[in-house]
Order: sequence, then C-alpha cells, then structure tokens
Amino acid sequence: MSKQQTMVVALGGNALGRTPEEQLALIRDAARAIADFIAADNEVIVTHGNGPQVGMIKVATDVSAAHDGGTPYIPFAECGAMSQGYIGYHLQQAVDEELKRRGKQVQCVALVTQTVVDAQDPAFANPTKPVGAFFSEEQARVLMRETGNTYVEDAGRGWRWVVASPQPIRIVETPLVKALVATGNVVVASGGGGIPVIDGETGLRGVAAVIDKDRSAAILAGDVDADMLVILTAVDRVCLDYNTPECREIDVMTVSEARRYAAAGQFAEGSMLPKVEACINFVENRPQARALITSLRRASEALLGETGTLIVADGSAPNERS
Repeated sequence: MSKQQTMVVALGGNALGRTPEEQLALIRDAARAIADFIAADNEVIVTHGNGPQVGMIKVATDVSAAHDGGTPYIPFAECGAMSQGYIGYHLQQAVDEELKRRGKQVQCVALVTQTVVDAQDPAFANPTKPVGAFFSEEQARVLMRETGNTYVEDAGRGWRWVVASPQPIRIVETPLVKALVATGNVVVASGGGGIPVIDGETGLRGVAAVIDKDRSAAILAGDVDADMLVILTAVDRVCLDYNTPECREIDVMTVSEARRYAAAGQFAEGSMLPKVEACINFVENRPQARALITSLRRASEALLGETGTLIVADGSAPNERS
C-alpha cells in the first residue's frame, strides 16, 4: 500500500469480549492493528460490533426492572447508545496509548452515531433477532400482552424478545466523521451498526432494532469516499466449502464471483454472508475501491497482501493487492 488511503475498519463485537474487564484486555490487540494501519500512512475510521455488549446491558436492565420497582425500563435504542459509549471509550484509550507509545501525534475520538432505517422496512413485520433476558412462557405471554412486542422460545433456554434487523440507509453523523478525519483524527463511529432511528415529521426517533454492523460499515465507507473497507473477523481468509474436506481459501474475488458464490450458498447467513454482501455493496461501481476480509490477529499481514481475501470490482487486475 504505497499511497495514503482512507479506510474503514470493522471490528467484530465478539473480538472485544463479553465483559468490560475482558474487553479491556482484548482491545489492545485491536489497538495494535489500528496503529499498524495508521503507521502505514492511512486515514482510519473504526466501526465495531456490539452484540455481546448490548446484550449484557439489556439483560442487566431487564433483570433490574423486573426485581426492583424503582429501576426504570431502558429502551433498546438507549442500550445501543450505552454500548457505543463504553466500547468507544475503551477504544479511545487503547488506540491513544498505542499511538503515543509509537510516537504518533494522532488522537482517537469516538462518536455516538445514529443510523437511519425505513419505518416500512419489511423486517419490522418479521422480527428475528433475540435480545435481552430469558423469561418463562407465562412471563413472556404477559409481556406480549402488555407491550405488543414479540417473544419466542429460544433454543430451549426460555423465551426472549425478538426485534427487527432492517437495512441501514444512511449514517446521520457522516459529515462530522469526514471533518474529524480531515483534521487528522482516528474516528470510531457507527458502533454496533449505529443506533437505529427513523426520520419522521418530528425528527429522528430511536427504534428497537439490530442493524448489521458490516452493512453499516459499507455505507459509511461509501459516504466518506473510502479507498478500502476492512472487515476483521475470526478467519484469515474467506473459504469455499467451509468446514469440509474440500475447504479452500480465496485470495482475490471479483464482485461477480462473490455474488455467484453467495448465490450458491457458499457463505453462511448471519456469519460470512453479510460480510461478503457488505464488501460487494461497497466495491461495486467503485472501480478503484477494495474490500478486505481477514482476521484481527493477521490484519497487518493482510494489508501487505500476505493473507486475507480481497474483493475487487469486475475488470480490476485480479492480482492487484494495493
């Protein structure tokens, strides 16, 4: 990577641990990878998942509200904002410390970020994402009558509230992200896909939903005219025939190839498929753009072309890794 690039780096929520204490330990690995990208003369915007973290917050507030009449019920959008705040706080500290150790005069700043979704998105009529505490069937049916929310039995462990997973439309704070990057800052934004909001006649209103963080990262990357989208996950490369004796790694694939593999069922829903789809959405119609899927532990090597799966626009040089 010989020239300065703007890149959006998406961290998985599971890579950050399941408790604040575990996160503080694991986030140093993420900070080192981010600092490596900056050391290679890149402008960096960081996004992150928040599944374990927002789940922890929601469970804690559900249990407290159920057992303590003085504890207020916390809406799910507010739980998302809380998770953005404390993950961003940890990332700011870790990245700033790592950059200071390397003598870099760059500062990391985290934004509480909103993502607009469509109130008419079909996902709201078919909620599928379980969140919050487990309840008995009797408790769940009472809650359904009282709230109008949908609860389902979850793998024999009890009943849980399910919320929608609508498609992201735009990131509200994109202009501010661009301004902060332009002045030399590392920006953490769109955590957990962003707080889902509907843009109505009275302004923005938070809604109970889960937004895929990789899809939001692709929108953010496009809107800031990023050169590269980097999705950090648990595997070094995307694979075909994953978990079979015929498993083989992919070094580079074009948008058309990625679409064909996805249509053939090569990528698991809720796992690799949304990552590949996010890369397709970012790269298509951007001939010079690149997307990279790799593991956090080998992120710096992937940036040098030594591992990772690169997704490129149709017609791009197939072996071009920069």
